[in-house]
Amino acid sequence: MNAPADAVAPGLPPLEGLPVLVYSLGIEGRDLARWLIARGARVTISDTRTDAALAEAGASVPEGVERVVTGQPLLDPAGFGLLAVSQSILRYDPALARARELGIPITSQMRLFLQLCPGRTIGITGSSGKSTTTALVGAIAREAGAEFVLGGNIGEPLLARLNEIRPTTDVILEISHTQLQYTDRSPHIAAVTNVTPNHLDQFSWDEYVGLKRNHIAHQGRADVAVLNHDNPVTRTFMASVRGRLVATSIETALAADGACVEDGEIVIRRGSRVTPVVAVSEIRLRGRHNLANAVMACAIAAEAGWPVTAMARAIRTFAGVPHRLEPVGRAGGALWVNDSIATSPERTVAGLRAFTEPVVLLLGGRDKHLPLDTLQDAVRERCRAVVCFGESGPLFHEAVAGLVDVAILVDSLESAVEAASGLVRPGDIVLLSPAGTSFDRFPNFEARGARFRELVRALPGFTEEVSP
Repeated sequence: MNAPADAVAPGLPPLEGLPVLVYSLGIEGRDLARWLIARGARVTISDTRTDAALAEAGASVPEGVERVVTGQPLLDPAGFGLLAVSQSILRYDPALARARELGIPITSQMRLFLQLCPGRTIGITGSSGKSTTTALVGAIAREAGAEFVLGGNIGEPLLARLNEIRPTTDVILEISHTQLQYTDRSPHIAAVTNVTPNHLDQFSWDEYVGLKRNHIAHQGRADVAVLNHDNPVTRTFMASVRGRLVATSIETALAADGACVEDGEIVIRRGSRVTPVVAVSEIRLRGRHNLANAVMACAIAAEAGWPVTAMARAIRTFAGVPHRLEPVGRAGGALWVNDSIATSPERTVAGLRAFTEPVVLLLGGRDKHLPLDTLQDAVRERCRAVVCFGESGPLFHEAVAGLVDVAILVDSLESAVEAASGLVRPGDIVLLSPAGTSFDRFPNFEARGARFRELVRALPGFTEEVSP
């Protein structure tokens, strides 16, 4: 069991009167600052963004912060008794190396939360699918009547919620690879949806895999690891599981405990007992990747002890989460779909494979230095036209030119929507599935998706009708 919410986190010096440096004025940084100030710390915040960029992101300074330094490199941690970092600060940043050199303890929001949370933690990570899976697990918990909190990488101020969490509370967390940089605890139920090449602009492949492995590395014998048998990387994690191993698959009927697809149904397997959950045909979400997410959610829910009836009700009604194959509406006879979450080629490929209709694809953003060969194959098979935009527009345009009848290069998302509106035919899908991050222009993929919605809704003849 984790520590009670008012306990002192392991490795932290006494906070009363302690000068603490917080890196980032984002959601996690503000949450850290408030938690530290409430315990008597003297907090300074350092953020490399300009005041204008912070204002655009809606970042406000928490009450009680003594000093804020913006628009310059991260402050030298010398003279501070503790460094508290947001996940956006990578562990090899020179400022963190300096802190380690000086012997200054380093902590983070997720590290503190996992140390202090008094409830059962259910953590979900993966290269793709973690947001949808987390949201679906939350929907199942709601149907089951469970006492639960949903948070983590979806933007919740976790530390601020510690006081409302009891030992009987289930805490469902989406956890990113960057949050796993600093954790020294694993969730009681830790799930990994998949591990595929991603974020190679931040870490080497081995480093990235190591971060995902850290999600289960600190579990004990009473804990549960839920791993995707279909993914070759998560399959290698199985040998290092310290507690109970649960597997998932949409490719094969499993002999091990877990969840899989048999005869067109999602089933839960526990020993020799096989329990049907719901027919695959009843899942509202498009694509095999979302089938995998639903199977993973069922495996997690089964380990949490929630009834199969709750799983079935949630799956039948769950329509997805914003910016993930989110239908916006129709214009020009085409269905416009917001998949702004697709910040890697792999996610874009999964999005393309969710449709059988002709696709006009919008690609762009900032490149992550990931292979494009699988994306090129999917574009050749699924797309009628591609519009490339943003910082990586020229790279994507060069990669897809000649694979489709029409490949257009424009400078912005606005121009991409305008160009696509001139290309559409009745029955098309216009899919914003960029394969790059939003950071060339937008602070996050949510802001990019919201702008896409605005642009689509302003098109002539737009209607919110999304059915075929």
